[in-house]
Amino acid sequence: MDDDTKNIQKKITSRATDYSKWYSDVIDAADLADSSAVRGCMIIKPYGYALWEKIRIIFDAKFKKLGVSNAYFPLLIPQSFLAKEAKHVEGFAKEVAVVTHHRLESDGKGGLKPAGELSDPLIIRPTSETIIYDAFSRWICSYRDLPLLINQWANVVRWEMRTRPFLRTTEFLWQEGHTAHRTSQEASEFALKIINEYKDFVEHEMALPVIAGYKSESERFAGADQTLCVEAMMQDGKALQAGTSHMLGQNFAKAFNVAFTDEEGKSNFAWQTSWGVSTRLIGALIMAHSDDKGLVLPPKMASISAVVVPVGQGTAEYDNVLNYAKEFAQRLESETGLTVKFDDRELRSGEKYFYWEKRGIPVRIEIGPRDLAKKSVVYVRRDNGQKSFIPEIDAANKLKELLANIQTSLFDKAAKFREDNMRVANSWVDFKQIINEKPGFIRAHWCQGLECEAKIKEETMATIRCIPFDAKPEEGKCVFCGNASHNRVIFAKAY
Repeated sequence: MDDDTKNIQKKITSRATDYSKWYSDVIDAADLADSSAVRGCMIIKPYGYALWEKIRIIFDAKFKKLGVSNAYFPLLIPQSFLAKEAKHVEGFAKEVAVVTHHRLESDGKGGLKPAGELSDPLIIRPTSETIIYDAFSRWICSYRDLPLLINQWANVVRWEMRTRPFLRTTEFLWQEGHTAHRTSQEASEFALKIINEYKDFVEHEMALPVIAGYKSESERFAGADQTLCVEAMMQDGKALQAGTSHMLGQNFAKAFNVAFTDEEGKSNFAWQTSWGVSTRLIGALIMAHSDDKGLVLPPKMASISAVVVPVGQGTAEYDNVLNYAKEFAQRLESETGLTVKFDDRELRSGEKYFYWEKRGIPVRIEIGPRDLAKKSVVYVRRDNGQKSFIPEIDAANKLKELLANIQTSLFDKAAKFREDNMRVANSWVDFKQIINEKPGFIRAHWCQGLECEAKIKEETMATIRCIPFDAKPEEGKCVFCGNASHNRVIFAKAY
């Protein structure tokens, strides 16, 4: 049995039966990733990696328009660096992987054992603030060197106890931006620019509405003065953090002596930001739009926009259909500038339909003997299964129109789902009932007390996802303790 046949035969668990298993089945059926010999790690297969390439290309262009340059920093970080910023080391200590030896030697029994113990153990990069700011301390001397805007595309390792492909793995891919500025205002403004870029990408490219806001103090990045975030709702009602941007203040600058001389000759510490998105976005893409048939991709994220499937194998006209379909696919790709796949595999057309359905290709184009006679084709939408009979002469324009419509429809569907599952709680009784019985987000008052926040999480597993930027002042009482509150925040269970 070949790989294509195996893929076609893969069954997908329904979301209603087991959402977690459904998610894994969709990844498997779409051939996005595979398990690894290393616990908690995954292999991103070509079709899955194409999604990351799409994310990388679009963001790379966005960042460069903001004046950000790409660089690369070492994977290995001296353990002593991590200890320089107290909150930072506390936040990551439980997740770091440590290299303690620099070679192997024979154990005398046919095996190997570690040798050459390091005097300063090395951390495998969980994030790069420390190693990058050590470099910044050498690169920055004068106010003329600022702002310094750097990004790197890299992998990181965080020793996760419970892993799930794309959402939480021991090793994952991401971009991490790091900047240094002359003033607090300049740094804050840049951190906000980045979170708006993340919001724009997730909403316009991924067709997924998000709420932008601030993290509570306990949910901030370790060592940051402020963390900005975008939060999305998945189909099971849980929240997924789709991107973060951190205003670091001068905390790391003081720890690593990132200082500059101003116009008056005085020495000042720089104000810094860091920000990133990761392959977690692919997990968000899967969970936000896919259905019980498999993956559903917004057209702007799909590496293949449409697939042309010749129909009528075994008929006298099939050779003519095959030749016409191949020529049509080439012409359609040339006229639209889109990637159009021609599927001439020796499989039944129904098997091909299922194959591409599971992979989420936005539009399937069917061409059979009757279509050939009428000089028309059949367009089938992946998102809702609707069929359209399109004259050959209108094929290019109609495909572009259909893809734009699918993109909008997917966003509207996700936005309606979020609206239908956004609830208000005014008492602790209401809060517990909603969080235990209904999926989604809860808008509730919070007194800004860390103890209340911790108790809510302990009793319900719900966390404050964000304090929305657009939260309107509203006097009320904390949903947990009853103390005064001045606006509502967003609570949810999360990935």
